[in-house]
Amino acid sequence: MLTEYGKGNVYPFHMPGHKRQLTGFGDPWQLDITEIDGFDNLHHATGILALLQQRAARLFGSRQSFLLVGGSTCGLLAAVSACLPAKGRLLMSRNCHKSVYHALEIRQITPVYLLPEMCGCGIMGSLPPEAVEQALAEDPRISAVLVVSPTYDGVVSDIASIASIAHAHGVPLIVDEAHGAHFPFSRQFPDSAVSCGADVVVQSLHKTLPAFTQTALLHLNSELVFENDIRRFLDIYQTSSPSYLLMASVDCCLTLLSQEGSRRFEALRENLDRFYRETQKLSRLECFRPEDTFAWDDSKLLLSGRRLGLSGPGLSQLLRQDYGLELEMAAGHYALALCSLMDRPEGFLRLSNALFDVERRLSLNPEPVLADMISSSTLTLPRQVYSIADAMVQPGAAVPLTDAAGCVSREYLYLYPPGIPLLVPGEYIDGALLAHILALREQELELNGLSDMTNQRINIVNF
Repeated sequence: MLTEYGKGNVYPFHMPGHKRQLTGFGDPWQLDITEIDGFDNLHHATGILALLQQRAARLFGSRQSFLLVGGSTCGLLAAVSACLPAKGRLLMSRNCHKSVYHALEIRQITPVYLLPEMCGCGIMGSLPPEAVEQALAEDPRISAVLVVSPTYDGVVSDIASIASIAHAHGVPLIVDEAHGAHFPFSRQFPDSAVSCGADVVVQSLHKTLPAFTQTALLHLNSELVFENDIRRFLDIYQTSSPSYLLMASVDCCLTLLSQEGSRRFEALRENLDRFYRETQKLSRLECFRPEDTFAWDDSKLLLSGRRLGLSGPGLSQLLRQDYGLELEMAAGHYALALCSLMDRPEGFLRLSNALFDVERRLSLNPEPVLADMISSSTLTLPRQVYSIADAMVQPGAAVPLTDAAGCVSREYLYLYPPGIPLLVPGEYIDGALLAHILALREQELELNGLSDMTNQRINIVNF
């Protein structure tokens, strides 16, 4: 299937950021080795891998960078574990990736949730710094702050202000910048969390830069977090047999950024500007921009057919089936096309031409579109009856999902991508939340996490 997809004419507006455009890497079977003499050891790097990490730190502007071969997932697990004591308290935005919740579960950490604001266009917006200040002032037991910036949709928060607030309270700031590894390389994008003073920043190279899937970096930029703690937990959460193919792709990525990054990011900016100018001429379909945010990364193309009565999944399916355009994500009334410095002008032209053609083909549908956003459910916090770890060890039972109102979940339930929990173990399922989950299921959106992979039954705490 991979071979056939690679040979086909489908244009990838999705991860990974290399967009299948790089060649000359070599035969992977010839390059796949283990820690033999001269090739260093990622968990005790003193040779070529240490040099590669030092090179990454210089390029990204951090004090220290650590290679990750388990994606941002292992970096976030290590960051949370290193920055907080077991059974500590973490101030975190509710729209965190599931890996953060898994860290809470493993380390028995209590979350104190922050709610990002909603944008007028219906997606999750920035996290207000004043909310961070208020929460830290009210709860001196909080040991660290964790913020997602940018979000999957490209929304950025005021990291510099949040970092200053966290440091004034003597706690470190962790930033999940998985979707913003490209920020340091062009002034056309928002400032990176590294340059804004965050203590630990986790970035996925593979999402928006030309590196293999699973590659990422953890940047340590702080006196508040001990290097040895980061190393210890990376040793726990990363494989003891890291792939040299993945690490070599990071080397290739850094070389390309050093030698061609400036030119390629200028070309990306020209392509984006041209695409936005063209799509302004659309009358019913729209490529919308969230205006009421602190900042936004416009390499995330947010496409909506709501004025045509077309859902996000419906638009994505049309573009895939009729135009050979594979998008990154679709939910509610919009779909997301992810761009990188490896995109070609013809890809943007194909997408804009397809949007105009879809608009010509479809007549205006006066019926309203169900406007459930990929992030909307996180704006209402379910009541936490048990901690995540405690809920997992309670006696339980499986019940039909339709009958789960009034129950306490023993499972996670995510919309995937990007893996933000709708429901966390130990949380109370009220009628409104259940109705929302059932509506998402009815729309056939990708719901993950339940042990019943048909999403018909859910495990609950058995009172």
